[in-house]
Amino acid sequence: MGYVGNAPELKFAADGKPVATFSVASSKRNKAGEDKTTWFRVIVYGVLAETIVEHLKKGALVLVLGELNSDIDTGGPKVYQKRDGSWASSYELYAQSVRFLSKKEEHDEISY
Repeated sequence: MGYVGNAPELKFAADGKPVATFSVASSKRNKAGEDKTTWFRVIVYGVLAETIVEHLKKGALVLVLGELNSDIDTGGPKVYQKRDGSWASSYELYAQSVRFLSKKEEHDEISY
């Protein structure tokens, strides 16, 4: 569960099937009282991808269920260098279900 970090982007696979991607930030507090955020790059296929792009907005609270894809060598998140030269990490999550828990403007529960 976390907040959508960017509006979903829709692309199409070589076979013509829709693929949507977006990021989700999930935070929790450590023992020192500091908030630690983990980023997930969420990948959605098919009809759900089209629904996501149409309805999901940046800042929405979502619950994503799916398969976690970690770095094959380390088992941890994928590490990458950002445009500014700093390093960051992110997990990829192949979504099977995305539940819309809230939007900034409204708080009705929507589930697809």
